[in-house]
Amino acid sequence: MTRYRHLITDENRKWWTLGAMCFALFMIMLDNTVVNVALPSIQRDLGASLPALEWTVNGYTLSFAVLLATGGRLGDIFGRRRMFLFGVVIFALSSATAGLAADTTSLVLSRVVQGVGAALMMPATLSIVTDAFPPEERGKAMGTWAGVSALALAVGPVLGGFLTEHVSWRAIFYLNIPVAVGAVAAALFAVRESRDTSVGREVDYLGVVALTAGLTALVLALVEGNAWGWGSPGVVALLAGAAAGLAAFVAIELRVKVPMVEFRFFSDRNFVGAVVVALIVSFAMLGVFFFLALYMQNILGYSALEAGVRFLPSTLMIVVVAPVAGRLSDRIGPRWLIAGGLAVVAASLFSFSGIAVDSTYGELLPGFTLLGIGIALTMSPMTSAAMNAVPVEKAGIASGVLSTFRMVGGSLGVAVTGAIFQGAVGDPETATPTDFVDALGGAMTVSGIVALAGAVIAAIAIRAKGKHVGVEATEAAASPGGELAAREAAG
Repeated sequence: MTRYRHLITDENRKWWTLGAMCFALFMIMLDNTVVNVALPSIQRDLGASLPALEWTVNGYTLSFAVLLATGGRLGDIFGRRRMFLFGVVIFALSSATAGLAADTTSLVLSRVVQGVGAALMMPATLSIVTDAFPPEERGKAMGTWAGVSALALAVGPVLGGFLTEHVSWRAIFYLNIPVAVGAVAAALFAVRESRDTSVGREVDYLGVVALTAGLTALVLALVEGNAWGWGSPGVVALLAGAAAGLAAFVAIELRVKVPMVEFRFFSDRNFVGAVVVALIVSFAMLGVFFFLALYMQNILGYSALEAGVRFLPSTLMIVVVAPVAGRLSDRIGPRWLIAGGLAVVAASLFSFSGIAVDSTYGELLPGFTLLGIGIALTMSPMTSAAMNAVPVEKAGIASGVLSTFRMVGGSLGVAVTGAIFQGAVGDPETATPTDFVDALGGAMTVSGIVALAGAVIAAIAIRAKGKHVGVEATEAAASPGGELAAREAAG
């Protein structure tokens, strides 16, 4: 493979690199949604219990969310391309074992290992793209990256429904294997190795353990809170464990020589604003997608495949608008694009708050369209704001932290809107369609208020035109007294 690399010039290498990373990203994001529509078939085929079905989804989400920051840091230390390839291999092998699963235990274990592979790949895709593009072009690259992510989320339910109905639920896992082979080939062909050259190859093992324990407890509490009860001993213990684990992590990081997360990142208002926005937009997005899917199937009577198709206006808007938003972010800065995007998301959610039992899809369509436009205006400027706020050699851990906030925000959105929903509905066995719709309206109103608060935070916290720390740090490092100057440039 290496003998053909001379065919790629320095100018077009970055586009080959972006294509390779988007190819892999498509596979990662596809597995966030493709399994959901196959759950009834899995239940019939394997005789799965409801908790086992839930963990077919939650096992992947949990390991993915918990290990993102660790995966990003390991890429910085040992090489981003190397960690990416390692993650792809893990993902492909666990996809094969998931497709061959003879019982729910082996399926759930395979899904957990899939999440580990995805956590190693996801930060690497973003940090490799950050390293390949100069800061003034990153918005355009991030827009394409975000558009591919949305396309995968859109295709997931449709493709999953088609394969489940016409082939087998096992095919949704086998599909990952040729995609993984293509991702490995593309990465070997196009991607240069990069890592954080400012530190050695020491791993902060205590920090990894503390962060993993704290995030595992937090995400598990968010996932199971509505089922177990928020005041139950199990959830209270998990939340207490999360607080203790994360506090221990902070204490460890402030003392070790080479911390896993450098807290000086959080002294930059653009980085702080971006990660808060990441949490908020994921809160709003996943909560609305989850409950509107239930509404369209349980109230409007659509099949899983039909419901998935009807989400396409949102996700296709992201595919179309996200690259444009990225280019605009390069020109005018991220602040007003993010604030405006979250305001549009809020308008969409408020429109859904008036949903009725007899609402037609035509009445829902403007809200779906606005939701996609708002998310697109938010996501790529948010990502470029975060990545431009840190030195390029720290891109791996920065992307891991950003992705962790996104995943926790999504889990929090489903948990909070679910708690509001259940509190309004009461007993699901006796709830009427009117009860369901009233509860859904309340949940959408709360999500809209959160999105509107995010627009205000973005307008206040994020600079109108963000500085490019990666460039400043590189220039400073090349000057006399380079290491100290680089630190000062990084902020």
